[in-house]
Amino acid sequence: MKVSEAEAITGGLSKPSKMPGFSYNLPAKRCLTGAKLVKVPGSTCAGCYALKGRYRFKNVQDAMDRRLQAIDHPQWVQAMAIQINSRLKHGHGWFRWHDSGDLQSEEHLLKIFEVCSLTPGVKHWLPTREAQFLKLIDPAEVPPNLTIRFSSHMIGQRPVGWFPWTSTVGEPGAAAAAGRLCPASKQDNKCQSCRACWDRKVSNVEYVKH
Repeated sequence: MKVSEAEAITGGLSKPSKMPGFSYNLPAKRCLTGAKLVKVPGSTCAGCYALKGRYRFKNVQDAMDRRLQAIDHPQWVQAMAIQINSRLKHGHGWFRWHDSGDLQSEEHLLKIFEVCSLTPGVKHWLPTREAQFLKLIDPAEVPPNLTIRFSSHMIGQRPVGWFPWTSTVGEPGAAAAAGRLCPASKQDNKCQSCRACWDRKVSNVEYVKH
């Protein structure tokens, strides 16, 4: 399969300006848990960035809708792996799942596992609020090049204890609840040299509310 054919199947990858690599975004309005949390003041989804700015443009929304539908394509796993591996050749060895959107099902999660297994030279990071799917898997079965972080739902909330890798959101100026404090707010909202989100040795990453 050619890269162009893979892109046609999946809808293509996204390239967040903050990140050191590529991503795959889905419509935030289709988040299962996030669609509820966005209505809750003080939640980490209130004021969701993926429902504002350029994400609202029709062409962007249409592209994300196509990606969501593409997950059910029988060749989606192969097509995703081909695209991600093609970027690795150009030095992009870091991949973030869902700079917008979230897991849709257990099947979706297991397909991501397959993609990670087919891209062993790439480090993957998957943040999610969908506890119901993570509770169906054994963390020991997660591909070694994938770090899944369960995101706490409320600002200031501590990380959950039932999953080994997590993320939290804190108020500006507050000490991290646990683990590593994301430095992006002090460096032009970019990762720069930090790769904590992809590092399993970092149990929790705390982001600053913005």
